[in-house]
Amino acid sequence: MVDQPQGMNKPRTSVELFVGGGGLAMAVHQAGFRPLLFNEFNKRACETLMASGQKTLADDGLISIRDRRPTPPTVGTPAPLYPGDVRDLDLSAFEDAEVDVLAGGPPCQPFSAGGVAKGDEDRRNMFPAMFKAVREMRPKAVICENVRGLLRPSFAEYFKYIQNELMLPFEKRNDEVTWQDHNAHLTHIIDGLSPEDDDPDHYKLVVVPVNAAHYGVPQIRNRVVIVAFRADLGVDTKAFEKYVKTQQFSEDALYRSMKDEDGAYWQRHADVPDHVRDRVRARLPKVIKEDDCKPWRTLRDAIMGHGTDDVLPALPEVTLGRLDEKFDFGKEIGVTDHIGWPGARIYKGHTPNELDRPAKTVKAGVHGVPGGESVVLLDDRFRDPKSPDSWNYLHRYMTVREAARVMTFPDEWQGSGPRGEQMRQLGNAVPVVLGEFFANAVADALTAAGR
Repeated sequence: MVDQPQGMNKPRTSVELFVGGGGLAMAVHQAGFRPLLFNEFNKRACETLMASGQKTLADDGLISIRDRRPTPPTVGTPAPLYPGDVRDLDLSAFEDAEVDVLAGGPPCQPFSAGGVAKGDEDRRNMFPAMFKAVREMRPKAVICENVRGLLRPSFAEYFKYIQNELMLPFEKRNDEVTWQDHNAHLTHIIDGLSPEDDDPDHYKLVVVPVNAAHYGVPQIRNRVVIVAFRADLGVDTKAFEKYVKTQQFSEDALYRSMKDEDGAYWQRHADVPDHVRDRVRARLPKVIKEDDCKPWRTLRDAIMGHGTDDVLPALPEVTLGRLDEKFDFGKEIGVTDHIGWPGARIYKGHTPNELDRPAKTVKAGVHGVPGGESVVLLDDRFRDPKSPDSWNYLHRYMTVREAARVMTFPDEWQGSGPRGEQMRQLGNAVPVVLGEFFANAVADALTAAGR
């Protein structure tokens, strides 16, 4: 983290709930945390985790368990995966393990447009399970990601209650008490706390609305990240908040890299046809701001292997004439699920992705599978008298592998189930690059505090 000392290389540990397809879990692991436990309810997602685990989630692999009161694994042994309801887990055995990070994204459907936005009334609201896990483990930090819908005015009071419960997780709500009354109780306690509060039963919060593109993800993805530090650790939460809210990548920086014919973006993608390059440059704003950010990453970057700091092989071209074959075009570079899919169409309300912009939000469910959010315009064009410039561009569905790259998943990730199920797992996940940024920032903040 900027302006914070490094120097402590203490091995850190993590527990991950609501793992899903594994995006946040991969991020935390790549940030140097040794996983002690994974939990996921969905059968297909569990199959994905077991298939991909050793390469992406844990150095020593995963092992499925049924023990509802698991114990932390020793160094060098597989990390346990509990494939069941998180509410059945007793995590009290992990308190003595001094878990560094509890991470997870409770199901977002209660707060998303696609989930009808029932909020607290929705039985899928799993925030209470996160608070229970905090009480049982007392982790040093908590990382929680969810949809931006939590910030809607209609959810304002309940979102504040979520924050208050995470700040005071040991003030447990009784079943007969409404959340509104319990929130009033928590608010009264919080109002009486001093800024120097160091009660080990309390946590200090940082709430960060994010657009994943600002953190180097080749996708426009608006979410909210909640980070909590145990109050007795002395973490400088103001410095942490300043750092994680500092934009890393920008749209203007992307424009600057495209402005000139030989700009850095076009040098990286030298094979782009002139008519595409001219079309993109013609749309650039006349006034482009200066900043110190790196350029937003684009869908073309992701497909061609430049979607992360680690350069990957370019994904082979998908031949439109072979879409009905369901042929896996990734075989020639040793990756799977780069399979073309027929029937893509563009219609009102479902505009396609453009290669030279960050991708639209990868979604789970009918909004993105197979809606316009998963359709991409190609470089190839055809004559169209109805078009203003007499040309129109071909389009197709994105492959699962392309969507995985947009989510910054490694090519080793193996999604389980049919295409729609794999896209659902990706749409519900945290982009790995975004999660890794926050996990590294948490590790640095703990290090700076001598913890």
